Amino acid sequence: MELLQDKKVLVSGASIAGLSTAYWMNKIGYKVTVVEIANAPRTNGAAIDFRGKAIDSISRMSVFEQLKSNRLNVEMIEFKNAVDVTVGSISLKSENNELPNDEIEIERDKFISILFDELKDDVEFIFNNSIIALTESKDDIKVTFKTGSQEAFDLVFGCDGIHSGVRKIWFGNESEYSHFLEAYFSITIVNKLLIKEKTMQMFNVPDKAITLNAYNNKTDIIFCFFSENEIPYDYRDVEQQRKIISRQFDDQSWRTQELLHEMMNAQNFYFDKFCQIKMSSWTKGRVALVGDAGYCASPAAGMGASLSICGATTLADALQKYSGNFELAFQDYNKKLRTFIEEVQATAETNIRENFIPRTEEAIRMRNEQKEF
Repeated sequence: MELLQDKKVLVSGASIAGLSTAYWMNKIGYKVTVVEIANAPRTNGAAIDFRGKAIDSISRMSVFEQLKSNRLNVEMIEFKNAVDVTVGSISLKSENNELPNDEIEIERDKFISILFDELKDDVEFIFNNSIIALTESKDDIKVTFKTGSQEAFDLVFGCDGIHSGVRKIWFGNESEYSHFLEAYFSITIVNKLLIKEKTMQMFNVPDKAITLNAYNNKTDIIFCFFSENEIPYDYRDVEQQRKIISRQFDDQSWRTQELLHEMMNAQNFYFDKFCQIKMSSWTKGRVALVGDAGYCASPAAGMGASLSICGATTLADALQKYSGNFELAFQDYNKKLRTFIEEVQATAETNIRENFIPRTEEAIRMRNEQKEF
């Protein structure tokens, strides 16, 4: 790869999109700084999948074998009724017990740890800080940090998630780009097995869903529910969010009361709406968005990590192709990734209604009888 020495880039966000972007920018020769508002890389969240085009991207990374050696695999999906009887199932176990080559599932914290270890000696990390202002000139873009310091960079990459601060500063308010998908979800991770390992269980009533996913002595507890209108809540108030879930599911059967108790008491909890970020361009001037910040498809796609990896790789390839001419590279990035993003976002909308939160008993029955998921 032709190196791009003496060029400085700033990556905002130290999660999947941010670390992936930092990896590739460092690889093609940029001097990379990562700024993260938290005090460490973001590790919270459910296990992540890399599929399709993302496998091509990560196979080019030096950490590929580490990722493969730490992969997870679900062997069985079971659909449960109110009295815990399995009313349908899908076996994902191959006849020869070999894991598929076109998909890698891995714990989020394991992926973040592997990539951070790969980067920490070559990339500057600034924690407990964030971008509060950007000023672009002909030659660079000046960044003002929350601590009051300023520094000039050649490029800035917003990899700071669905509620991106970079997007808000540089492109406009979230409301201009966020499309609500009429559903909410929470993810709770407990450090014990609530069902058999390598198994996923799903329980549904119209407009509500509970999913359990067990792996490595952990269980993801996922609550989802339909909501025609957006619910006002404080995204910083975790207790308020737990109560929203509790009110939605308190009268349900199956193992719901047990799972609500786990949710109310667990430290590892996340709540948000199902929504998508749709933008006509993910770049403006010297700033580019990568991952959820630019094109979140929602967890219903099961492709958030894949989109982040593909985005980071596509962006780096474009910058290398045009020898650092960011204007041409950004045009290429927007063009090459667009169709893929739109396809994934369309799939996510279908998944919510047909697979995750069917709205009628008949739709639930049809989903439970299917042999593919």
